[in-house]
Amino acid sequence: MKTQFYPLLFLLVLLQSCETKEVEKKWTGDNVLKTAVFQGISLLGDSLITDVDTVAQQDQLKKLFEAERAYAEEPSLDNLIWIGRREAYLGRYDLAIRTFTKGIEENKNSFEPLRHRGHRFISTRELDRAIEDLEKAADLMQGQALQIEKDGMPNAFNIPLSNVQFNVWYHLGLAHYLKGDFESALKAYQSCLTVSNNDDLLIATLDWYYMALMKLGRTEEAQSVIKPVHEKMTVLENDDYLKRILMYKGILVPEDLLKADVNLENQRLQYVTQGYGLGNHYLSLGDTSKAKIIFENVVASGFWSAFGYIGSEMELTKLRNE
Repeated sequence: MKTQFYPLLFLLVLLQSCETKEVEKKWTGDNVLKTAVFQGISLLGDSLITDVDTVAQQDQLKKLFEAERAYAEEPSLDNLIWIGRREAYLGRYDLAIRTFTKGIEENKNSFEPLRHRGHRFISTRELDRAIEDLEKAADLMQGQALQIEKDGMPNAFNIPLSNVQFNVWYHLGLAHYLKGDFESALKAYQSCLTVSNNDDLLIATLDWYYMALMKLGRTEEAQSVIKPVHEKMTVLENDDYLKRILMYKGILVPEDLLKADVNLENQRLQYVTQGYGLGNHYLSLGDTSKAKIIFENVVASGFWSAFGYIGSEMELTKLRNE
């Protein structure tokens, strides 16, 4: 335990003033730097492992410490949720789920910790538990005003775009989709559309909505859903989803989605996100061989927390069972 704690202690001493050491010991020593931490089993049956990189993730470690200090000073639900979010950004979904569980147990009528735990159950491939949390969150948030959700990893414009209600419906739809229950996914995405109050949210919802319709063979309806999407929409952060939809519409060609370099850290998410959409597009065209190659390339990226990666796992599992 101590050998795992001291590297983080050294890092935090460099980042924080001496008067915070007692809070530091209370929180950050809680195994956050354990190596090769098991997080779950992928849909393909592989172990999902997290290693925190104290150099590359130094800023996130600092922000986790700050969140823990804020909670120690004011133990509010919001401050507790920020600890869980920061743990999740480090890939420590096990710690994040534990933190959100504490929030749920202490705030039984609050939908916010259920929204976040449901999301992280998707990350760990516990889809039934994700659905249970997100459905309960949906019940609890009925009649509530839209609640803007601050970004833990802000976009380039530093403008928060999503709301908690959107994230509940969006992740609920995703959990159903990854289980292959496309009818239930559609219902969630229909609700999600009602709270998709800017172009970024609308694009993200329509993309998954379109794919669910295509999975059900409802091609004309799918094409109708994305008809309003155009190149000049005001999209600040979901450009990858916009490109996928423009490809579905024939405005972009598949090769336009293959330009991301998986070897560049700042393009890995783009590669995985666009890769899943492209592979799924080839599936809808009946080109199983090309789709399989793309899904395998996505999985080879190792970026297992991304939704496009999980979707690729789902598709490969189905293809291997056919």
